[in-house]
Amino acid sequence: MADMNTMPAGAGRAPHEGATRFQERMRGALLSLGGGAGGMIVIFFISLLAVVLLIFLLSREPLKTLGLFFLGPLGNIYYFGNMLNSSIPFIFGGLGVSLAMQAGNLNLGGEGQIYSGAFVTTVLAVALAPLGLFGAVLALLAGTVFAGLVAAFSGLCKARWNTNELITSFLISNVLILLTNYFITGPFLDPDTSLQSTRKIGESFHLPGILPPSNLSIAIIAALIAVVLVWLFLYRSKPGYDIRMSGLNPLFARYGGISAGISITLSMFLSGSLYGLGGGLAIYGTYYQAIKEFSSGLGWNGLAAALIARSRPALVIPSAVFFAWIGSGARLAMQFSDVTFEIASIVQAVIFLLVTSTVLRDLFSRRKKAL
Repeated sequence: MADMNTMPAGAGRAPHEGATRFQERMRGALLSLGGGAGGMIVIFFISLLAVVLLIFLLSREPLKTLGLFFLGPLGNIYYFGNMLNSSIPFIFGGLGVSLAMQAGNLNLGGEGQIYSGAFVTTVLAVALAPLGLFGAVLALLAGTVFAGLVAAFSGLCKARWNTNELITSFLISNVLILLTNYFITGPFLDPDTSLQSTRKIGESFHLPGILPPSNLSIAIIAALIAVVLVWLFLYRSKPGYDIRMSGLNPLFARYGGISAGISITLSMFLSGSLYGLGGGLAIYGTYYQAIKEFSSGLGWNGLAAALIARSRPALVIPSAVFFAWIGSGARLAMQFSDVTFEIASIVQAVIFLLVTSTVLRDLFSRRKKAL
């Protein structure tokens, strides 16, 4: 009988063991494809194909509608600038969700956090107008911190009592939306306008514009700076390392002396703060007042941008621009072709489903293995 020590590697293994190893390698290759830039490009093309198919099915003038949908946002400076402007809240929301996901959390409260943060910023900006630039910064900081504390509460509940942050952040968000609606249409309603909105902030608080006559402001620069700062925090700081380790392997992090509770709460606080900052900058750069439900959909699109980017800060930028492009194209197609508002919403919903379903499946699969 041949000496086992001289047999070729793998000669003594059962056939099914080799097949299992091959399957594991293939699964790892597919996951690495889906988790990198290549996977994001594939998702983009699948989403665009879905748009084309739906337009051919639902429009009586598909070629015209396709032209408006895809080329309309690039047609002139006004449309292009507005498209980039609409991507700013998506970038901040995408960064917020990405930061939470790095710690193994998923913040579903973006809708309420960006809305309430913008409202707090607006009210304080109106009240602190005599303080000038200092008042503007203080109001923006207050709205940012308020949204962060709201999200941190969900993280604290998870750290202390193991509650599900998806449920708590979502429920608290719904309550915040209702409360903010009450304050905007009640105690803080502007009596001098027919809109359901607060008073406008002072013109000295308006951010300088870029690419006039579009609504794009220097908030886009703040968004790009935020991407760099979040990347540096996650990959070049000890708290960022602790957050990532807590998300990758909670058991290893615990034995390494990393407090999972602090990482969970801190990541949720920063997630909500980024949402609140995005809402405040939307007030300073675009709306100049808190209008009832002006931010509807911004939180969910920020979540989608983060899911496409696989929680990588640098990839949030193209993801956010992609969603802004789709949203701008849908509005233009609705205005100048036979596509109705409902059909445009269906297109966006299908895209959201395509880009999130596989990512969420992988996320929950990793979380289940970690338990």
